[in-house]
Amino acid sequence: MSRVIDFYFDFISPFSYLAYQRLPQLAAQYGHEVTCRVIDLAEAKRLAGNTGPTTREQPLKRRYSQMDKDRWAARYGVPIVNPKSYDPDRLNKGTFFADDHGATHRYVGFAWRLVWGEGGDMADEALLRRAARHCGWSEDEFLAFTLSSEAEARYRAATRAAHEKGVFGVPTMMIGDEMWWGNDRLEFLEAFLRAESRVESVAR
Repeated sequence: MSRVIDFYFDFISPFSYLAYQRLPQLAAQYGHEVTCRVIDLAEAKRLAGNTGPTTREQPLKRRYSQMDKDRWAARYGVPIVNPKSYDPDRLNKGTFFADDHGATHRYVGFAWRLVWGEGGDMADEALLRRAARHCGWSEDEFLAFTLSSEAEARYRAATRAAHEKGVFGVPTMMIGDEMWWGNDRLEFLEAFLRAESRVESVAR
């Protein structure tokens, strides 16, 4: 059985932020590692045939979603503040730079804090620079990467690969072919990990 949980996310997603507040600790509890796999949510939805309006464009759903986010944040004991903009592409692409520098979780965790923990502007170069400084990188090198054709190609390829694995939304967690979509599915993921742990204990 795979010891890796693939975590598909987009920084635009508050429920991905919420899931990440618990997932690494949950994975470690059962001897698993989390691999962060950033994707373009809008493109993943398009590939899956979901061309409807976003939650932000539906007042009734948006109002409920805000209450739901607040409830989950209170349950996890973390802040949640709506960001100043919803253009995540450069911040998302920065994840590949973090991958290349062996600092994925350091970057992802800090970026979540800046955007949904503090309500920052995810498209603002000042926020991107702050993330680079936190990780000890050259700010200019990092910013240049987020605008590069290489980053764009990797972003498109990652989204396509996720679609081919069956991912249609975020957050999505996968262990092998098993898949859980949504922060509220962490309970089912934990049940799976617990059952897997029991089987392994018996086998020993």
